[in-house]
Amino acid sequence: MGAGRTKGSVSRVDVQGTVAAGWEPVRDAFLRNFAQRGERGAAVAVHRDGVKVVDLWAGTKDADGREMWSEDTAQVVRSATKGVSAAVPLLLHQRGLLDLDAPVAAYWPEFKAAGKDRVTVRQLLAHRAGVPVLDQPLTLAEAIDLPTATAAIAAQAPVWEPGTAHGYHAHTFSWLLSGLVHRVTGRTIGRWVAEEITGPLGLDLWIGLPEAETHRVGRLGPVEEIEPPDSGALRLRPKRSVTEAYKDPSSLTRRAFGVIEPAPDENDPHYRAAELPGSAGVATARALSRLYAATLGPVDGADRLFAPATLALAHTEQSAGPDQVLLVSTRFGLGHMLHGPASPLLGPSSFGHPGRGGSLAFADPDSGIAFGYVTNGMRKTVTADPRAQALVRAVAAATRAGE
Repeated sequence: MGAGRTKGSVSRVDVQGTVAAGWEPVRDAFLRNFAQRGERGAAVAVHRDGVKVVDLWAGTKDADGREMWSEDTAQVVRSATKGVSAAVPLLLHQRGLLDLDAPVAAYWPEFKAAGKDRVTVRQLLAHRAGVPVLDQPLTLAEAIDLPTATAAIAAQAPVWEPGTAHGYHAHTFSWLLSGLVHRVTGRTIGRWVAEEITGPLGLDLWIGLPEAETHRVGRLGPVEEIEPPDSGALRLRPKRSVTEAYKDPSSLTRRAFGVIEPAPDENDPHYRAAELPGSAGVATARALSRLYAATLGPVDGADRLFAPATLALAHTEQSAGPDQVLLVSTRFGLGHMLHGPASPLLGPSSFGHPGRGGSLAFADPDSGIAFGYVTNGMRKTVTADPRAQALVRAVAAATRAGE
C-alpha cells in the first residue's frame, strides 16, 4: 500500500502531509472541516496495524493568527490528555505495581479521609469515587502545585457514595491520578509518561510542556458553530436539563468544570507547563495516533505498550449509564472513555478520550486502527465534536473499503 504526498485546496486552505492509497476519504473529510465547519488549524493522523496511513495538517498555528501550521505544530488537547494518562495505571498494573481492587488509601493514606477509605483504585479510574468537585475551588497556582492540589482532593468528602454511581471527574481526575501515581512510583505523572512512554516511543507529547518546546504550540481560540445541514453529522442537542445545569452555579456539572477559579487561560505558559494529566497535555496528532497504535502492537520497531490482557482490560466497561455530571449516558473503562452514543468512536472495542471543544484520540483493537486529531479551534462540544466525528466516519469508510 503506497503513500503519496498530498496537497489540496478548499476555501484557500492547503492540506499538507501524506495519505496511503485508499485513505483519501480522510483527507477529503479533513478539507471539508475547513470549508464547512469553521476549522482554523488542525492535524489528523491514523495508524493501522502499526503502520501510519494518514498524516495531515492544515490551516494556521494559532486560531486567531496567520502563521501556518507546520509539521511539528502541537496543541493543548484538553481532556484527550486523560486517555494518555490512563495508560499509566494500566501499565503499573501490568508490571505488578498496582492492584486495581486495592483501596486507594493503601497507596495514599491521606485519601481515606471524609468517608473515602473504601474507594478502590478501579473506582477512582472509572469516575466512581464521588469527588468530581471541590468544596473550595483552587486558584491556578494551587491547582498546578501537586502537594496542595492532592491534599485538597484527599480531604474532600464524596458527593455520592463511592462505587454506587459514576460521574465525569472533569478536573479532579488530574489530582486523583497525580496523587496515586506519585505515591506508587515516587515520580510525577508527567515525568513517568516522559520516561516510560513518550521518550521510548519518540512522541511529541507532554504532560508538563518543557520551556524549550513552547515555540511549537499554537494558541487555542473559539470558532463559529457551523454545521452543514446535509453533513450526516451526529447531532446531540443538549437536553434542557443539561443546558440549565451548565448555567446553575450549584449544579454538579457547573462545579465539576469550575474547580479552578478563575478559569485558567489555556494559552498561558504556566498552564501548559503544568502537570495536569486530566486537561493540560500538549501533543501532535501524529503522537496521539502513534501512542494508541503502540497499545495495540509494535510500531516501527518499538515494543508494544500493552500486553494482550492489559489491552483487553483497557476496553472493558467499568461504568455505564446516567452520568451524574454530564447528565447523559456515558461509558468508561479504567480512565478511558469507551465507544457509545455520547462519545462515538470507531466501534464496540474502541477506547480513548475526547477533549472538550475538539481533540480526539483512540484505539480500536477490532480493526487495528489508532486515531489522533488535534485542533486550535474550540467549539462548545464536550464529547462529540462534529469535525472529529466527520473524520471518524471517513476512517470507518476507508477501513471497510480496505477489508
